[in-house]
Amino acid sequence: MSVWGIGLTEAGAAENMVWQEVGEVSPKPGEVLIQVAYAGVNRPDIFQRMGLYPPPPGASPTMGLEVSGEIIALGEGVEAWSPGDKVCALCNGGAYAQQVAVPAGQCLPIPEGLSMAEAAALPETCFTVWTNVFDRGRLQAGETFLVHGGASGIGTTAIQMAKAMGAEVYATVGSAAKQKACLDLGADQVWNYQEDDFELASFEASGGQGVDVILDMVGGDYIQKNLNMAAKDGRLVSIAFLRGAKTEVDFRAVMIKRLTLTGSTLRPQSDIEKSAIAQNLQKHIWPLIAEGKFKPVMAAEFSIQEVAEAHKLMESHDLIGKIVLALD
Repeated sequence: MSVWGIGLTEAGAAENMVWQEVGEVSPKPGEVLIQVAYAGVNRPDIFQRMGLYPPPPGASPTMGLEVSGEIIALGEGVEAWSPGDKVCALCNGGAYAQQVAVPAGQCLPIPEGLSMAEAAALPETCFTVWTNVFDRGRLQAGETFLVHGGASGIGTTAIQMAKAMGAEVYATVGSAAKQKACLDLGADQVWNYQEDDFELASFEASGGQGVDVILDMVGGDYIQKNLNMAAKDGRLVSIAFLRGAKTEVDFRAVMIKRLTLTGSTLRPQSDIEKSAIAQNLQKHIWPLIAEGKFKPVMAAEFSIQEVAEAHKLMESHDLIGKIVLALD
């Protein structure tokens, strides 16, 4: 049976996305086939739509990196799941469609107490935060943690996960409404970069020690600010560059403070690497959801036919949390 999904007339504007037949979808060995209930919207989708972020070799050319739904078929060798299981999943592509094939190890059960819409908002941000903040950044209980873009899907996830794991949490945002939202999520200090000197404030908040782990999706002039704010043996983790990937910095702070500079992108990682992240999430984060200590922040829900409006909202930066698309 042919599957329908979102295609492109050409790379560029949001209006270039169209609902069309995208061909048959079937699970390869090690994959499951999911009937999609909801798909999450993420900034890489915007870049892919604009022709700036091509899918990796072998991935579906259809946009979309996370879903919730029901498993309807199993590929050869899959034993951990059964048809009828309700799951959320990190996709290598193809989420903006009625059905999507996903490596079985990238699926997780719908967390207790969450709706299908909320579950679709989990995978991309949870996988990203876990691998960057806890694997690469090695954040420990009792340390200080700062996330730039605190009101984004990544930011609202990072605040809650870091707080639940015992860190002191700071964030930067661009408005009073976003500041309040982050404080309501449990952040200890939130600074409005339009008004506050967050470099100075970070030292005041940390008793002059600086920040142990910084998660940055801004780049540009923030890179030097991160070096300045970091504590001794601090870890700076870059995951995006909204202000640009190139800037001039003074590296003396790296030597003097013994800093670690790292970062990653999620989509190109292997199925094995993503499966390991999923296992850590199920072990460490899914119980926190069941206990009510973490929940995805939902900014808006659109139908799949309203995908252009969803992309425009994300591009406006005028949102707090995640956007999902409902598929019939």
